[in-house]
Amino acid sequence: MTARPDTAIVLAAGLGKRMRPITDTIPKPLVRIAGKTLLDWGLDSLAATGVAKAVVNVHYLPEQIVAHVAARQAPKIVISDESDRLLDSAGGIVKALPELGQKPFYILNADTFWIDHGPLNLGRLALAWDAAKMDILLMLADLHQATGHCGSTDFLVAPDGALRRSKGDQAGLIYAGAAIIHPRLFKDATAEPHSLNAYFDKAIAAGRLFGMPMHGHWITVGTPDAIPQAEAAVAGALTGSQ
Repeated sequence: MTARPDTAIVLAAGLGKRMRPITDTIPKPLVRIAGKTLLDWGLDSLAATGVAKAVVNVHYLPEQIVAHVAARQAPKIVISDESDRLLDSAGGIVKALPELGQKPFYILNADTFWIDHGPLNLGRLALAWDAAKMDILLMLADLHQATGHCGSTDFLVAPDGALRRSKGDQAGLIYAGAAIIHPRLFKDATAEPHSLNAYFDKAIAAGRLFGMPMHGHWITVGTPDAIPQAEAAVAGALTGSQ
């Protein structure tokens, strides 16, 4: 059985412009939903599945995030400082690779989280991971188990779990902001600003992008008016009414 990843990166360096005016004074990952910051929702999920070290990249109001995570015991937090230049999702990962190591690791977006139903979704993701045939394994949600998602679907899932772009097909699923990725995918990459989306397409072309539907309720928080929706979804999911 494949060992679970024990390292992760949480992508927390975004500007959060759509969350203004709240993000005029705090970075988006420190916005609170149901009494817990978006960042801590993700870090708690990593801790619960046994991740020992999490890299958190920072750019906007970085000192607030650094101060916030200083008290955390698990996972151990390593800050990847992008104060000088925002590197986008893939650039931020490449910069952090020395801390992430040579084994597959988790990626989490800092502005999405979920309520698990049953076995932990990150643990399920690790069990579904197969490095022999995958470069990336995405956690996926369907439109009916999502709160705050205003867009369309992202991927269509083949019977074996292989993914291709859904191009808006309502039968598709949403990328739920959590994944396992193998660092070999970044072998020739540089820490310049570029998006993880290019690596999704590269993996699709090679037949090595796979997905796992999550169990539970997925929540994304993009704008201030999404906060009460998210808090209601958390309350409903935790009481089993979702």
